[in-house]
Amino acid sequence: MLHNLAQLPRYRGLIHSLVARELKARYRGSVLGFFWSFINPLSLLLIYTFVFKYVMPAAAKGAESDPLFTGTDPYSLFMFCGLLPWTWFASSLLESAGVLISGGNLIKKVLFPAEILPIVTVTANMVHFFLALPILVFFLIWFSAPLSATELLWFPVVVAVQFVFTLGCALILSALTVHFRDIRDILSNVITLWFFATPIIYSYKLAPAFARRFMNLNPFAHLAISYQEILFFAGPFGHWKWLLALGAASIAWFLFGYWIFDRLRDSFAEEV
Repeated sequence: MLHNLAQLPRYRGLIHSLVARELKARYRGSVLGFFWSFINPLSLLLIYTFVFKYVMPAAAKGAESDPLFTGTDPYSLFMFCGLLPWTWFASSLLESAGVLISGGNLIKKVLFPAEILPIVTVTANMVHFFLALPILVFFLIWFSAPLSATELLWFPVVVAVQFVFTLGCALILSALTVHFRDIRDILSNVITLWFFATPIIYSYKLAPAFARRFMNLNPFAHLAISYQEILFFAGPFGHWKWLLALGAASIAWFLFGYWIFDRLRDSFAEEV
């Protein structure tokens, strides 16, 4: 495993070319092309804002009267700080589940490193995340978010932790789905449940004490809270200890995911 892992930097040129091909293929034949990277997250923002602020007026009333909601106004900006990285995470997992099956013609080539495919999937979705960041920056400026230069230095750290954690998940899902095709159907439901278990459309301050204990076991909850504290909430970035702990755990999770992937790689060509 360590030998194969050490070979990954040699494939950076291949990863770059495949990521470029993935991005071009996704929008081939599209009139708007890469502009969908801006339109899709903006559409999500508008839809969720409409649903939770107008269709469900209780949330809006709570935001005005309940002290637990204090600090989540403007709600659109609060939600978008967590929704944008979640889209990167969820899309990476859903696409990684079938990436080895769809790339079977590449896997059957003797010298092709199969782990490149989930890496390309996660990296391509990270590029979409970066392409959508200007929308978030625009809203941060528009609403005069209380940004701090010191806290913004933590932003690349959060992104790096999310990338490593997502990559570990992608490696495990892509390897297991080759043998258990039902994972793709189960995953969509798990992702939906995971979304509502993560403080993205609500503040973590709303969760009762017993629920916060379970929330501490949710890795993406710490990522979402970190994004919100850096970009939205005023005051110091108090979640940095949880973030660093998650970073260490994410490295271990990635190595575990690569170990599973490496153990199953010899069976990929037969199963796909």
